[in-house]
Amino acid sequence: MIDAQISPDESQRLETLRALKILDSEPEERFNRLTRMAKRMFSVPISLVSLVDEDRLWCKSADGIDITELPRKGSMCGQAILGDDLFLIPDAHKDVRFKDSPLVINDPYLRFYAAFPLRVSNGHKMGTLCLIDNQPRDMNPEDQELLKDLALMAEKEIAAVQLSTLDELTMISNRRGFLSLAQHSLNICKRNNQAVSLISFDLDHFKPINDQFGHAEGDRALVAFSNLIKQEFRDSDVFARIGGDEFVALLSGAEEDQIQEILIRFSTALDRYNKQAARGYDIHYSVGYTIKHPDDQISLEQLMENSDDEMYKQKSTRA
Repeated sequence: MIDAQISPDESQRLETLRALKILDSEPEERFNRLTRMAKRMFSVPISLVSLVDEDRLWCKSADGIDITELPRKGSMCGQAILGDDLFLIPDAHKDVRFKDSPLVINDPYLRFYAAFPLRVSNGHKMGTLCLIDNQPRDMNPEDQELLKDLALMAEKEIAAVQLSTLDELTMISNRRGFLSLAQHSLNICKRNNQAVSLISFDLDHFKPINDQFGHAEGDRALVAFSNLIKQEFRDSDVFARIGGDEFVALLSGAEEDQIQEILIRFSTALDRYNKQAARGYDIHYSVGYTIKHPDDQISLEQLMENSDDEMYKQKSTRA
Protein backbone atom coordinates (compact mmCIF):
# COMPACT_ATOMS: atom_id res chain seq x y z
CA MET A 1 0.00 0.00 0.00
CA ILE A 2 1.45 3.35 -1.08
CA ASP A 3 0.61 6.41 0.99
CA ALA A 4 -0.83 9.41 -0.79
CA GLN A 5 1.38 12.44 -1.13
CA ILE A 6 0.45 15.66 0.65
CA SER A 7 -0.49 18.54 -1.62
CA PRO A 8 1.58 21.76 -1.46
CA ASP A 9 -1.48 23.70 -0.26
CA GLU A 10 -2.22 21.26 2.56
CA SER A 11 -2.16 23.74 5.45
CA GLN A 12 -4.42 26.21 3.63
CA ARG A 13 -6.63 23.35 2.44
CA LEU A 14 -7.13 22.10 6.00
CA GLU A 15 -7.78 25.63 7.24
CA THR A 16 -10.51 26.03 4.63
CA LEU A 17 -12.00 22.64 5.46
CA ARG A 18 -12.17 23.37 9.18
CA ALA A 19 -13.55 26.85 8.59
CA LEU A 20 -16.50 25.23 6.83
CA LYS A 21 -17.52 23.71 10.18
CA ILE A 22 -18.79 20.67 8.29
CA LEU A 23 -16.58 17.97 9.80
CA ASP A 24 -18.47 15.80 12.33
CA SER A 25 -21.70 17.60 11.50
CA GLU A 26 -25.12 15.97 11.44
CA PRO A 27 -26.36 14.14 8.30
CA GLU A 28 -28.00 16.40 5.72
CA GLU A 29 -30.54 15.39 3.11
CA ARG A 30 -28.91 17.52 0.40
CA PHE A 31 -25.78 15.34 0.55
CA ASN A 32 -27.62 12.07 1.20
CA ARG A 33 -29.69 12.75 -1.93
CA LEU A 34 -26.54 12.89 -4.03
CA THR A 35 -25.11 9.61 -2.76
CA ARG A 36 -28.49 7.91 -3.30
CA MET A 37 -28.58 9.25 -6.85
CA ALA A 38 -25.02 8.14 -7.55
CA LYS A 39 -25.60 4.67 -6.17
CA ARG A 40 -28.75 4.23 -8.26
CA MET A 41 -27.44 5.77 -11.50
CA PHE A 42 -24.29 3.67 -11.60
CA SER A 43 -25.66 0.50 -9.97
CA VAL A 44 -22.89 0.39 -7.38
CA PRO A 45 -23.31 -0.89 -3.82
CA ILE A 46 -21.56 2.10 -2.19
CA SER A 47 -21.38 5.84 -2.80
CA LEU A 48 -19.73 8.43 -0.56
CA VAL A 49 -19.25 12.14 -0.12
CA SER A 50 -15.94 12.07 1.73
CA LEU A 51 -13.97 14.92 3.29
CA VAL A 52 -10.20 14.51 3.61
CA ASP A 53 -9.08 15.66 7.04
CA GLU A 54 -5.48 15.73 8.29
CA ASP A 55 -5.32 12.02 9.17
CA ARG A 56 -8.77 10.65 8.36
CA LEU A 57 -11.53 10.51 5.78
CA TRP A 58 -14.82 11.66 7.25
CA CYS A 59 -18.01 10.76 5.40
CA LYS A 60 -20.52 13.56 5.13
CA SER A 61 -22.78 11.02 3.43
CA ALA A 62 -22.37 7.25 2.99
CA ASP A 63 -24.91 5.12 1.15
CA GLY A 64 -24.40 1.38 1.20
CA ILE A 65 -21.88 1.17 4.03
CA ASP A 66 -22.20 1.89 7.73
CA ILE A 67 -19.09 3.97 8.40
CA THR A 68 -18.37 7.50 9.56
CA GLU A 69 -14.63 7.75 9.04
CA LEU A 70 -11.58 5.86 7.80
CA PRO A 71 -7.83 6.42 8.11
CA ARG A 72 -6.44 8.78 5.47
CA LYS A 73 -3.20 6.80 5.26
CA GLY A 74 -3.19 4.79 2.06
CA SER A 75 -6.67 5.95 1.10
CA MET A 76 -7.97 6.32 -2.42
CA CYS A 77 -9.75 9.58 -1.63
CA GLY A 78 -6.44 10.94 -0.32
CA GLN A 79 -4.97 10.23 -3.74
CA ALA A 80 -7.99 11.54 -5.62
CA ILE A 81 -7.74 15.08 -4.21
CA LEU A 82 -4.21 15.42 -5.64
CA GLY A 83 -5.61 15.51 -9.16
CA ASP A 84 -8.04 17.73 -11.03
CA ASP A 85 -10.07 15.13 -12.86
CA LEU A 86 -11.51 11.65 -12.54
CA PHE A 87 -9.53 9.28 -10.33
CA LEU A 88 -10.35 5.78 -11.59
CA ILE A 89 -9.30 2.34 -10.33
CA PRO A 90 -10.91 -0.43 -12.43
CA ASP A 91 -9.56 -3.23 -10.21
CA ALA A 92 -7.88 -2.32 -6.92
CA HIS A 93 -6.74 -5.93 -6.46
CA LYS A 94 -4.41 -5.42 -9.44
CA ASP A 95 -3.32 -1.90 -8.48
CA VAL A 96 0.07 -1.88 -6.75
CA ARG A 97 -0.92 1.21 -4.75
CA PHE A 98 -3.95 -0.37 -3.12
CA LYS A 99 -3.92 -4.16 -3.53
CA ASP A 100 -2.99 -4.67 0.14
CA SER A 101 -5.33 -1.98 1.50
CA PRO A 102 -7.56 -3.22 4.37
CA LEU A 103 -10.60 -2.16 2.32
CA VAL A 104 -9.43 -4.38 -0.54
CA ILE A 105 -8.36 -7.49 1.35
CA ASN A 106 -11.19 -7.23 3.91
CA ASP A 107 -14.87 -6.27 3.85
CA PRO A 108 -16.14 -4.56 1.65
CA TYR A 109 -13.50 -6.21 -0.64
CA LEU A 110 -13.24 -3.08 -2.75
CA ARG A 111 -12.33 -3.57 -6.39
CA PHE A 112 -13.71 -0.63 -8.38
CA TYR A 113 -13.28 3.00 -7.29
CA ALA A 114 -14.12 6.19 -9.17
CA ALA A 115 -14.09 9.73 -7.78
CA PHE A 116 -14.03 13.38 -8.69
CA PRO A 117 -12.38 15.82 -6.27
CA LEU A 118 -14.66 18.43 -4.70
CA ARG A 119 -13.32 21.98 -4.85
CA VAL A 120 -14.39 25.16 -3.12
CA SER A 121 -14.19 28.66 -4.55
CA ASN A 122 -10.58 29.27 -3.48
CA GLY A 123 -9.50 26.18 -5.44
CA HIS A 124 -8.71 23.92 -2.49
CA LYS A 125 -10.06 20.37 -2.65
CA MET A 126 -12.10 19.28 0.34
CA GLY A 127 -12.82 15.65 -0.54
CA THR A 128 -14.54 13.53 -3.17
CA LEU A 129 -17.77 12.18 -4.52
CA CYS A 130 -16.90 8.54 -5.09
CA LEU A 131 -18.34 5.25 -6.30
CA ILE A 132 -17.27 1.88 -4.89
CA ASP A 133 -17.98 -1.65 -6.10
CA ASN A 134 -16.77 -5.08 -4.99
CA GLN A 135 -16.55 -6.14 -8.63
CA PRO A 136 -13.99 -4.88 -11.17
CA ARG A 137 -15.46 -2.55 -13.79
CA ASP A 138 -14.67 0.44 -15.97
CA MET A 139 -16.44 3.65 -16.91
CA ASN A 140 -17.32 4.83 -20.38
CA PRO A 141 -16.96 8.54 -21.24
CA GLU A 142 -20.69 9.17 -20.86
CA ASP A 143 -20.71 7.76 -17.31
CA GLN A 144 -17.60 9.76 -16.46
CA GLU A 145 -19.38 12.97 -17.48
CA LEU A 146 -22.43 11.98 -15.47
CA LEU A 147 -20.33 11.43 -12.34
CA LYS A 148 -18.65 14.79 -12.95
CA ASP A 149 -22.09 16.46 -13.10
CA LEU A 150 -23.01 14.93 -9.73
CA ALA A 151 -19.68 16.10 -8.29
CA LEU A 152 -20.45 19.64 -9.45
CA MET A 153 -23.76 19.40 -7.62
CA ALA A 154 -21.89 18.32 -4.47
CA GLU A 155 -19.52 21.28 -4.89
CA LYS A 156 -22.50 23.65 -5.00
CA GLU A 157 -23.80 22.21 -1.74
CA ILE A 158 -20.40 22.66 -0.10
CA ALA A 159 -20.25 26.20 -1.51
CA ALA A 160 -23.51 26.97 0.30
CA VAL A 161 -21.84 25.87 3.53
CA GLN A 162 -18.69 27.82 2.68
CA LEU A 163 -20.56 31.10 2.27
CA SER A 164 -21.57 30.98 5.92
CA THR A 165 -18.02 30.58 7.29
CA LEU A 166 -15.62 32.22 4.81
CA ASP A 167 -15.24 35.84 3.81
CA GLU A 168 -16.16 35.92 0.13
CA LEU A 169 -13.69 38.68 -0.79
CA THR A 170 -10.51 37.56 0.97
CA MET A 171 -11.32 33.83 1.23
CA ILE A 172 -10.17 33.65 4.82
CA SER A 173 -12.52 32.91 7.72
CA ASN A 174 -15.29 35.35 8.53
CA ARG A 175 -16.43 36.05 12.09
CA ARG A 176 -18.53 32.91 12.31
CA GLY A 177 -15.77 30.69 10.97
CA PHE A 178 -13.22 32.33 13.23
CA LEU A 179 -15.26 31.85 16.39
CA SER A 180 -15.54 28.14 15.69
CA LEU A 181 -11.87 27.59 14.83
CA ALA A 182 -10.59 29.88 17.58
CA GLN A 183 -12.62 28.13 20.26
CA HIS A 184 -11.19 24.83 19.08
CA SER A 185 -7.66 26.27 19.41
CA LEU A 186 -8.43 27.63 22.87
CA ASN A 187 -9.59 24.20 24.00
CA ILE A 188 -6.41 22.58 22.70
CA CYS A 189 -4.21 25.17 24.41
CA LYS A 190 -6.06 24.62 27.67
CA ARG A 191 -5.48 20.87 27.50
CA ASN A 192 -1.80 21.41 26.65
CA ASN A 193 -1.34 24.09 29.33
CA GLN A 194 -0.28 26.65 26.71
CA ALA A 195 -0.73 30.37 26.45
CA VAL A 196 -2.76 31.80 23.59
CA SER A 197 -2.65 35.29 22.13
CA LEU A 198 -5.20 37.24 20.14
CA ILE A 199 -4.14 40.05 17.82
CA SER A 200 -6.58 42.64 16.45
CA PHE A 201 -5.83 44.67 13.30
CA ASP A 202 -7.71 47.64 11.93
CA LEU A 203 -6.69 49.44 8.74
CA ASP A 204 -5.92 53.14 9.18
CA HIS A 205 -7.35 55.72 6.78
CA PHE A 206 -9.11 53.05 4.74
CA LYS A 207 -12.07 55.22 3.72
CA PRO A 208 -9.89 57.63 1.70
CA ILE A 209 -8.68 54.67 -0.39
CA ASN A 210 -12.29 53.94 -1.37
CA ASP A 211 -13.10 57.61 -1.87
CA GLN A 212 -10.05 58.52 -3.95
CA PHE A 213 -9.31 55.30 -5.82
CA GLY A 214 -12.68 53.50 -5.89
CA HIS A 215 -14.15 50.53 -4.05
CA ALA A 216 -12.42 48.02 -6.35
CA GLU A 217 -9.09 49.41 -5.16
CA GLY A 218 -10.30 49.23 -1.57
CA ASP A 219 -11.13 45.56 -2.12
CA ARG A 220 -7.67 45.03 -3.59
CA ALA A 221 -6.11 46.51 -0.44
CA LEU A 222 -8.17 44.20 1.79
CA VAL A 223 -7.16 41.15 -0.24
CA ALA A 224 -3.50 42.20 -0.16
CA PHE A 225 -3.61 42.64 3.61
CA SER A 226 -5.25 39.24 4.14
CA ASN A 227 -2.71 37.58 1.82
CA LEU A 228 0.12 39.02 3.90
CA ILE A 229 -1.46 37.61 7.04
CA LYS A 230 -1.66 34.18 5.40
CA GLN A 231 1.93 34.51 4.24
CA GLU A 232 3.56 35.76 7.44
CA PHE A 233 1.63 34.02 10.20
CA ARG A 234 2.20 30.40 11.17
CA ASP A 235 0.24 27.51 9.70
CA SER A 236 -1.16 26.77 13.16
CA ASP A 237 -2.55 30.31 13.62
CA VAL A 238 -6.23 31.09 13.09
CA PHE A 239 -7.03 34.37 11.34
CA ALA A 240 -10.06 36.06 9.88
CA ARG A 241 -11.63 39.18 8.47
CA ILE A 242 -14.34 39.92 11.01
CA GLY A 243 -15.56 43.29 9.73
CA GLY A 244 -15.08 45.77 6.90
CA ASP A 245 -11.41 46.53 7.56
CA GLU A 246 -10.98 44.54 10.78
CA PHE A 247 -8.85 41.41 11.04
CA VAL A 248 -7.91 39.10 13.91
CA ALA A 249 -5.37 36.35 14.48
CA LEU A 250 -5.25 33.77 17.26
CA LEU A 251 -1.78 32.38 18.02
CA SER A 252 -1.54 29.11 19.93
CA GLY A 253 1.32 28.74 22.39
CA ALA A 254 2.52 32.31 21.75
CA GLU A 255 4.00 34.53 24.44
CA GLU A 256 5.25 38.12 24.27
CA ASP A 257 8.48 37.40 22.40
CA GLN A 258 6.76 35.35 19.67
CA ILE A 259 4.12 38.04 19.20
CA GLN A 260 6.72 40.78 18.85
CA GLU A 261 8.68 38.66 16.37
CA ILE A 262 5.70 38.01 14.12
CA LEU A 263 4.47 41.60 14.28
CA ILE A 264 7.90 42.87 13.22
CA ARG A 265 7.98 40.33 10.40
CA PHE A 266 4.48 41.32 9.31
CA SER A 267 5.27 45.05 9.41
CA THR A 268 8.38 44.47 7.30
CA ALA A 269 6.39 42.46 4.77
CA LEU A 270 3.74 45.18 4.52
CA ASP A 271 6.40 47.88 4.01
CA ARG A 272 7.87 45.77 1.23
CA TYR A 273 4.44 45.32 -0.35
CA ASN A 274 3.70 49.07 -0.23
CA LYS A 275 6.96 49.86 -2.01
CA GLN A 276 6.55 47.17 -4.66
CA ALA A 277 2.84 47.75 -5.32
CA ALA A 278 3.20 51.55 -5.62
CA ARG A 279 -0.54 52.00 -6.09
CA GLY A 280 -0.62 55.66 -5.09
CA TYR A 281 -1.38 54.91 -1.44
CA ASP A 282 0.13 52.86 1.37
CA ILE A 283 -1.71 50.39 3.57
CA HIS A 284 -1.35 51.24 7.26
CA TYR A 285 -2.87 49.60 10.31
CA SER A 286 -3.27 49.78 14.06
CA VAL A 287 -2.75 46.65 16.14
CA GLY A 288 -3.39 45.45 19.67
CA TYR A 289 -3.09 42.10 21.36
CA THR A 290 -3.93 40.22 24.54
CA ILE A 291 -2.22 37.15 25.99
CA LYS A 292 -4.27 34.51 27.79
CA HIS A 293 -2.19 32.34 30.11
CA PRO A 294 -3.35 28.81 30.99
CA ASP A 295 -4.78 29.80 34.38
CA ASP A 296 -6.63 32.89 33.12
CA GLN A 297 -10.41 32.57 33.25
CA ILE A 298 -11.32 34.56 30.16
CA SER A 299 -13.67 33.77 27.29
CA LEU A 300 -12.91 34.13 23.60
CA GLU A 301 -15.31 37.07 23.37
CA GLN A 302 -13.54 38.85 26.25
CA LEU A 303 -10.17 38.10 24.67
CA MET A 304 -11.34 39.75 21.45
CA GLU A 305 -12.73 42.74 23.34
CA ASN A 306 -9.47 43.24 25.27
CA SER A 307 -7.32 43.11 22.15
CA ASP A 308 -9.72 45.54 20.46
CA ASP A 309 -9.26 47.95 23.34
CA GLU A 310 -5.48 47.75 22.96
CA MET A 311 -5.76 48.28 19.23
CA TYR A 312 -7.97 51.36 19.59
CA LYS A 313 -5.51 52.85 22.07
CA GLN A 314 -2.91 52.76 19.31
CA LYS A 315 -5.37 54.01 16.69
CA SER A 316 -6.30 57.02 18.84
CA THR A 317 -2.68 58.17 18.79
CA ARG A 318 -2.72 58.11 14.95
CA ALA A 319 -5.98 59.95 14.40
